[in-house]
Amino acid sequence: MSIFSIGLSGLSAAQTALQTTGSNISNVYTPGYNRQLTLLGESSTGANGVQVNDVQRQFNQYIASQLNQATGSTSALQAYSTQVSQIDNLLADREAGLAPLMQSFFSSLEDLAGAPSDPAARQGVIGNADTLTAQFRAFDSYLDDMQSGINGQIRDEVTQINNAADQMAKLNKEISLAKAKTGEAPNSLLNQRDQLVADISKRIGVDLVIQDGGSYNLTIGNGQPLVAGTQSFALEAVGSAADPSRMVVAYRDAGGNTIEMKESTFESGTLGGLMTFRHESLDKTQNQLGQMALAMAEGFNAQHRAGQDLNGEPGEDFFSIGSPTVFSNENNDGTAQMAAEFSDFSQVATNDYKVTYTGTVGSEYEVTRVDTGEPVATLDASQPLEFGGMTLNVANGPPKVGDIFQIQPTRNLAGQIENQIRDTAKIAAGMSDAKGDNRNALALQNLQNGDLVGGKASLNEAYASLVSDVGNQTNVVKVNLSAQEGLKEQLFAVQQSDSGVNLDEEAANLIRYQQYYQANAKVIQTGSTVFDAILGLR
Repeated sequence: MSIFSIGLSGLSAAQTALQTTGSNISNVYTPGYNRQLTLLGESSTGANGVQVNDVQRQFNQYIASQLNQATGSTSALQAYSTQVSQIDNLLADREAGLAPLMQSFFSSLEDLAGAPSDPAARQGVIGNADTLTAQFRAFDSYLDDMQSGINGQIRDEVTQINNAADQMAKLNKEISLAKAKTGEAPNSLLNQRDQLVADISKRIGVDLVIQDGGSYNLTIGNGQPLVAGTQSFALEAVGSAADPSRMVVAYRDAGGNTIEMKESTFESGTLGGLMTFRHESLDKTQNQLGQMALAMAEGFNAQHRAGQDLNGEPGEDFFSIGSPTVFSNENNDGTAQMAAEFSDFSQVATNDYKVTYTGTVGSEYEVTRVDTGEPVATLDASQPLEFGGMTLNVANGPPKVGDIFQIQPTRNLAGQIENQIRDTAKIAAGMSDAKGDNRNALALQNLQNGDLVGGKASLNEAYASLVSDVGNQTNVVKVNLSAQEGLKEQLFAVQQSDSGVNLDEEAANLIRYQQYYQANAKVIQTGSTVFDAILGLR
């Protein structure tokens, strides 16, 4: 190899190294960019030359996978923390919370007991009852809005996941074509694909499998494919078959059937955080508020009916309250409809139930808890269908074997409680028609300390327990989030040390490769001088 060829090979290598360094510097703030390194080697075409063996992307798949997992867990906890903090702030508000309003209501009953015939005292009871029930409804409305908000966010997350999966499938194809054409995949496309994996991991937990040819496959849950080579599989946000008001994630099988995925499938990413928050905190809070509303309404109504109003008439129901919510699964084959009513409010729990018709004589209905799947009861169709303080009524039945019904005993009750007494004379403060009789007013006041809620706790105790539970859950999530963010930062630092651009290092490389370029140019200049000298000898 001539001195000119040697110098030219050096110039070419120096130019490639400078281009690589420039690319690193210009992309220092580009998300997903991985630092590149020019690898030089001795020329294989002749002695003493140099060649560029590769422009290598500094990417560590193991570190990237660890970081993606940490990012997914962090996103889940961030979503959970944001949502549960709203409930915590709502319930713990000392001025707008339910605790001071319940205290004011029972204080007005104390005033009534002191002056049972006083119109002002009676109007005070009605006014405080209106305020208290309005706050129950307002809280329930706020939680309903959160339920709707979760539905909307799930739809948005699914849309973003599908878009990213589609882009990844296209990148798999482009990378494959580039490899077939040049023998090597362009680093920019590889960076884009790995950034898509990171973006998807923020939204949903995925498992990455790299095929022999370098193509990426992504799966979720128990192996449901999201991306397989050049094909992507779209998820769908649909209303649950068990509860159409609840948005869930589904996919279509080979036969075109929509298959719902269990909420427990999603633990990581923003989608997992939203679903975990919904079934761990939001549903539970709304159910507990409903249980409190039911306990107050039914307990107060029973005592109020035991007294007499100023007209000498038996007391009427003071509060109105709704009934359990029952959904027929949309996949049921039969036309049977189920309704439920309360038979013993003290036995009503905050659990949601799944009732399955088995058709087995003597145990036609099987009842399990929705959250845990734990068996609760078997019901004989020849007997009254009773469990959990409720009586079930079936119309257009019997159901078909396998038909499913979901019962939410208390989910919406806080939004349905209202004060029905508008006439002050209809407040049953006494036990007889005697003027000044305050015995029932005292009994109503004493309900404040009675074990109305589930037969175990007073209204104040139940509310304090609810506030404490939500507060503890909020703190636990925040502590876990802080720890997970620390882990994510550590992994990001490790990833950056391996793949990130260091401007000081690249600035030094600029000077080094510039000198390298100038030295090789000097080699060519020297060769030219020598060649001219040789020509001059003639």
